[in-house]
Amino acid sequence: MACPATCCCASSLRSVAGSRPARLIFRSAPCRTPIIPRVRLSLSAAAAGGGGGGSSSSEPQSPPPAEEEEEEEREEGIGLEIEVSKAGTKRNRRVVRARVRVDAPLEAVWATLTDYEGLADFIPGLAECRLLERDSSQGFARLYQVGEQDLALGFKFNAKGTIDCYEGDMESLPVPGEGARSRRREIAFNMIDGDFKLFQGKWSLLQEHHHQATTLLSYLVELEPKLWVPVRLLEGRICTEIKNNLVSIRQQAQRRTTLHKE
Repeated sequence: MACPATCCCASSLRSVAGSRPARLIFRSAPCRTPIIPRVRLSLSAAAAGGGGGGSSSSEPQSPPPAEEEEEEEREEGIGLEIEVSKAGTKRNRRVVRARVRVDAPLEAVWATLTDYEGLADFIPGLAECRLLERDSSQGFARLYQVGEQDLALGFKFNAKGTIDCYEGDMESLPVPGEGARSRRREIAFNMIDGDFKLFQGKWSLLQEHHHQATTLLSYLVELEPKLWVPVRLLEGRICTEIKNNLVSIRQQAQRRTTLHKE
C-alpha cells in the first residue's frame, strides 16, 4: 500500500522554516547513500538585498556534528538506505528505492503492512486510511488515503488518492551455493485516482533462511506529481518522510512481535 504525498510512505512534510524565507538546496544528480540525503536550508536575512551589518548572531545555528553522527549511526544500525533517481527522460518523475532491516519475522511485517485501516495509527502524517474494497481470495485491496503536510512558509499540502493494492503469494527462493531457500512476499500498488499523475510501486519482504527473525523490508515507487508541483521541490522532503515511515513500520512490526511472544 502507499499513501498520498508519497502515499503510505512519504506522507508528512513538516514545516522546517520560520518566519523568514527558506531556500531549499538539493543535489541535481541521483544520490545513492546508506544515509538519508539531508535537506540543506539556507535562511536569508530579513532583507536579503540590503545585507547590512551581517551580524553573526542572526544566522541559524547548525546542529552539532556529534548529533548528526549519532543519527547516522542509528540509521546504519538498522540498515536504512534510500536512493532517489530520475526516471529516464521524464523531468518531473522520480524513482525512489528504500529499505530497512526489521527485527521481526516476515509474517509480523506482512501483518503490519496489510492492517490497512490501522496504518493511520502509526504512520506519521497519514490522516486517514480507509479500506474501500477487499477481496482476500484475489489478494486485492482498494484504499482511500489522505496525507497532511506542513510546507515551508506556512503552506499546507494535502494529498489524497485511491490506491489499488495487489498482495502476492509467498515465494520460495533458492540461495545460490547453499542448498537452502529464503522467502519473499510482495505488495504491488498503483494510485488510480488522486493528486499524482503517476504513483506506483511495490513493497517487498525478504526473509533469509539463516535469519528467521529478521526481515528486509524494501520499498520502490515511481512517482510524478501533477504539473503544478515540481517534483524537485519535494524530493528531499519525500526522502525524509520515507525514512520516517519505514522506521515507524519497523517499530510497529517489532512491537507486534513482542506482544505475540508475551
